[in-house]
Amino acid sequence: MSRATSNDPRPTLIVLSHLRWDFVFQRPQHLLTRAASTYEVIFVEEPIVAEDGVANSLSFARGDHLQIIQPTLPAGSDAATALDHQRTILSQLLDAAQTSVTLWYYTPMALLFARDFQPDLIVFDKMDELAAFANSPPVLKALETEMLERADVVFTGGAAMFAASAGRHDNIHCFPSSIDAAHFRSARGGLPDPADQSSLARPRIGFFGVIDERMDVALVGAVAAARPDWQIMMIGPTAKIDPAALPKAPNLHWIGSKSYAELPAYLANWDVGFMPFAINDATRFISPTKTPEFLAAGLPVVSTAITDVVTPYGDLGLVDIASTASETVAAIDRLLARRPDGWLAAVDRQLAQGSWDQVWADMAELMNLAMRPKSATPPMETEHV
Repeated sequence: MSRATSNDPRPTLIVLSHLRWDFVFQRPQHLLTRAASTYEVIFVEEPIVAEDGVANSLSFARGDHLQIIQPTLPAGSDAATALDHQRTILSQLLDAAQTSVTLWYYTPMALLFARDFQPDLIVFDKMDELAAFANSPPVLKALETEMLERADVVFTGGAAMFAASAGRHDNIHCFPSSIDAAHFRSARGGLPDPADQSSLARPRIGFFGVIDERMDVALVGAVAAARPDWQIMMIGPTAKIDPAALPKAPNLHWIGSKSYAELPAYLANWDVGFMPFAINDATRFISPTKTPEFLAAGLPVVSTAITDVVTPYGDLGLVDIASTASETVAAIDRLLARRPDGWLAAVDRQLAQGSWDQVWADMAELMNLAMRPKSATPPMETEHV
């Protein structure tokens, strides 16, 4: 394709995602807002049903050089119609591009409508092990194998996923969850208590993130029951589980979604961060962004034994690891009484090793290398920490 012009030197980055841009602010948003400093970024979501019954696409600007495309379909559209509509949108975007084009995949399912297009570069950011999630399509594993065959460069969202995937591609690189340290460090200076929690007693034990099958809701309920004097704060949207099935208690508060900008004020008025992830197939390879975010806010953290939390954070003594309700309660009690000596200084040394700015810079360099003629020497597998 390679159609760079003197009028518009920016390359085009088209992202095919299973995630909604405005759902929660996480890895894709961190990376792609930074990509927009040098690319024309077009983030294409999965289709939604349109109330007016017309096949269309909605476009939203989310900053300079960052556009969100939301395909819309009439109610009752079948899978073939949805794929045709997405194929048409992608074809139009590719035809309109005046520069080199990179297709960036977050889901291999997008191959069903995108595999016939030939961009200048194909990137697969393997953020999650989607085939392990509840109700994943049976075809997803086969499509991931195809995705790995087609991609020019592959990024993984954590060390456990990298270890499991390293042998499946010759240009694969590990980029664990990173941190916008300044954003969350603002919580350390004290911020006004948000109105929807300001009347609640202390101590407050809090979680923020998507509430889905990756959460051990029984553990949450058991901790709330064991310590009714603690206020358990749960921020985030619910997905793929019935909200009515969540445990209920006077000291257990399901607050709902909050914007990324609002999070530091909540964390500034909590006492301990809580990461009650279930240990199951859906969490086997996760690298939670909230681990460094809690730490940057100056909050001690108790987490279940997620591999990418245990190493490095648990091994370094920065996060307490607990497997049962009694272990969790004991760990929180210890942290409420006293943080380990030198803990915050050790946190800052660890967090100083990386940032989302550095992650994007390293990814962009690898993408530029992968854009070279295929006869060039390929980059080696790398793990970035």
